[in-house]
Amino acid sequence: MYKHPLLAAAATAALLALGACNQEPEQVKQYDPQAEALAKAAPVQLPPAITDNRMFRCSDNSLFYVDYYNNNTATIRTSQDGPTTQLAQTGGTGPYAGSGQSVSANAARATINGKSCHT
Repeated sequence: MYKHPLLAAAATAALLALGACNQEPEQVKQYDPQAEALAKAAPVQLPPAITDNRMFRCSDNSLFYVDYYNNNTATIRTSQDGPTTQLAQTGGTGPYAGSGQSVSANAARATINGKSCHT
């Protein structure tokens, strides 16, 4: 007989304890030691993206690998994994030129260093 009043008292105590709880989610504010430095940092500029890459074979049977970028520049190399030479267009038009080398256009046919080449 004493079991029922004890169960009822325990259930009532549990309900009263749960009713006293705060139902709002707890807001945790974390300290970020770099927050001030990041707020003062200059905006990050992404590197240029490759828009096209082509392999050209020229009239003298030489090969050139050209990567074209979205900022009016290109890189040229004479082997697939070789060193690159940076080329740029003047005013965003015309041939890509630099370091004594030039590429006429981003097309199936191009003139590279005065040689007629095709993809």
